[in-house]
Amino acid sequence: MIYKFLLISDEVDQFAREISINSEATFLDLHNAILDSVNFTKDQITSFFICDDDWEKKTEITLMEMDTSYEDDSWVMEDTKLSELLEDERQRLLFVFDNMTERAFFMELREIIPGKNLEKPVCTKSIGNPPQQIMTFDEFDKNNSVSDLGENFYGDETFDPSELDEEGYNDLDMSNGNPYDDNNSQF
Repeated sequence: MIYKFLLISDEVDQFAREISINSEATFLDLHNAILDSVNFTKDQITSFFICDDDWEKKTEITLMEMDTSYEDDSWVMEDTKLSELLEDERQRLLFVFDNMTERAFFMELREIIPGKNLEKPVCTKSIGNPPQQIMTFDEFDKNNSVSDLGENFYGDETFDPSELDEEGYNDLDMSNGNPYDDNNSQF
């Protein structure tokens, strides 16, 4: 089978890569194909994370063996075939390429093509320039700081508390204190 992955970045608009790879290839093969497609060096520690639909990290696949507790499964890119952990279209992954600042590409397994194979991975679409590979903490902070904290930052400046409709709050009895307090036996 062939897996087609789409990669995007939250740092750079108009950036995308599509990588086609054999399902029996390893995560290391995918790692190398991604780095080649964006002209990144291969001297950094990277990780893949298999994510749920809300991009929450679930399973980590590391570039090298890490010391983990025996209770955790340890997945290493070189030893793990894509088909071992990926079997559904629309599966989401993160490829963390800068561990110091947790910068990553967002990935999705866009298509599974059964009955076909590839000898080596191929970048089938390349749009735009990738973000820079490594960023210092100072650069990262500068690029991610909120610089425009105008007077509307905390809410609408025209808000008038007297306009608040109190009708929905009549059933909330506050006479016994805070209804969310653990010492309050109201609930």
